[in-house]
Amino acid sequence: MAKLQRSVLVLFLLFLLISGLYFAKEFLVPITISGLFAMLFIGFSNYLESKGLSRGVSAFLSVFTLVLSVAVIIYLLSLQLGEFSTNVDTMKQRLGQMLLDVKRWVNNTVGISMKQQDDMLKQQTEPGSAGNAGSMAAAVASSIMGVAVNMVLGLVYMFLLLYYRSHIKKFILKIVPDEQLKRTDEVVHDSARVAQKYLSGLSLMIVMLWVLYGIGFSIVGVENAIFFAVLCGILEIVPFVGNVTGTSLTVLAVVVQGGDGGMVAGVLGTYFLIQFTQTYILEPLVVGEQVSVNPLFTIMAIVLGELIWGVPGMILAIPGIGIIKIICDNVPELKPYGFLIGSQGKKSNTGILDKIKSVFKKN
Repeated sequence: MAKLQRSVLVLFLLFLLISGLYFAKEFLVPITISGLFAMLFIGFSNYLESKGLSRGVSAFLSVFTLVLSVAVIIYLLSLQLGEFSTNVDTMKQRLGQMLLDVKRWVNNTVGISMKQQDDMLKQQTEPGSAGNAGSMAAAVASSIMGVAVNMVLGLVYMFLLLYYRSHIKKFILKIVPDEQLKRTDEVVHDSARVAQKYLSGLSLMIVMLWVLYGIGFSIVGVENAIFFAVLCGILEIVPFVGNVTGTSLTVLAVVVQGGDGGMVAGVLGTYFLIQFTQTYILEPLVVGEQVSVNPLFTIMAIVLGELIWGVPGMILAIPGIGIIKIICDNVPELKPYGFLIGSQGKKSNTGILDKIKSVFKKN
């Protein structure tokens, strides 16, 4: 009975925690993303400090490295986008022809004339068009301002988290009993390690996907293949949804560019081949099995993350539930929940190369 009461209490506290995360979204999202980036750069910051730099300088250089990396990616995208914009007029003409074909198909199939279709579209856009345009412009400007503020705030958070990381760790150790100090220190270390290895592995895998998608799309004959390769790679940060979205946009662009069915099939074939390579080679080799959570709770975490925090919640879901599992595994009262969300059987932290070597050793 006591175990049942404890389980009910844990679920109630979990409900309160999820509610707090939802209502504190605007405050917590920048801090959480900054915390993950800070974990990613802890090793780099420690390396700089070992070379004699102060903690403040090493934290600043870590933030500067992140900004520089993002700036390089944006610059490369802008170069490809400039080349992509030269084909916009042709794509507009082809898109207009496609819409005209759709209207003719609706006319022949449903019996709604093209003039009636145009009138229906005008009824959807005309009422309050000036007001709608003004409110839309204001909403876009507000969104851009909000993103800019969150980006600056996130960089400040990242610098301060790196600078005060030892102070924060000492605070965590001070609030636990003395007999739990060693275990708590291991939990903090393992949580940071999981987030760091997951994010660094994900970054390296995205670069590899850029190369693979670039080669595949170029062979198929997609115009601006590098642009769509970079786009598909970047969207991989959103689990499950990102790769499908990137490929769908590429297929749509191929159709608008006048590509035939063979080219569309080539893009889809490239997508499935790269997904196979990513699932069975890149992820075990580069990302590894650091987040040992079973697929059911991985998907549930992503869905819940989207409901609470939107796209940022989907991005943070996998490392977040990995950290939660580590905490559950090290707190006796929460071990059943760690068992519930964990994978069946033991998972090794070895990559595919180690597994291949072990096969040869056995022989």
